[in-house]
Formats: sequence, C-alpha cells, structure tokens
Amino acid sequence: TLGVGIGGTMEKAALLAKRALFRPIGQRNSKEHLARLEMELLELVNKTGVGPMGFGGTQTAIEVFVESYPTHIAGLPVAVNVNCHAARHSEVVL
Repeated sequence: TLGVGIGGTMEKAALLAKRALFRPIGQRNSKEHLARLEMELLELVNKTGVGPMGFGGTQTAIEVFVESYPTHIAGLPVAVNVNCHAARHSEVVL
C-alpha cells in the first residue's frame, strides 16, 4: 500500500502519509476529489510494471490512500510512504 500526504508543512505531510496507511483496504477517502485521486494513482502505479518486490508484474500496489491538510499554495508539500505486507502481518505463538 502507498500512503500519500498532501499539505501542511513537510513534517505534517509525512505524518499524513503515515496515517493514511492505517485505513482499511478498500476504504476510499470521504472527500470525492481525493477518492478519485486515490483510484487514479493506483491505476498509474500498477501500470509501471514494477510488480511485487520489483520483479515485474501487473500488481505493484494493492491500494493508494491520500490524506490532505490545508496549506499555502506556494509551498505545497507532498510525502509518500510505502507499506509492505511485512508491516501488515502479525504472528502469535501459543
């Protein structure tokens, strides 16, 4: 999954990108324009052909989440955070 943070300061954008990764798979942003951006970015990322672990393929990302915050247009910060399966996986030994 990819988390994208847009707006605020650079630090705020980085935090937004991290926070975006906690959204459940399949849950779109409630703001329509950001939901459309998420779908467009997911399509473009998967068209790169990078694939899992960089070995090629049609599925580079399973989801793209975008979070935004108000900012001045002259300094529009954007941050991207990559989350892999290893970070979403948990294990328990009984």
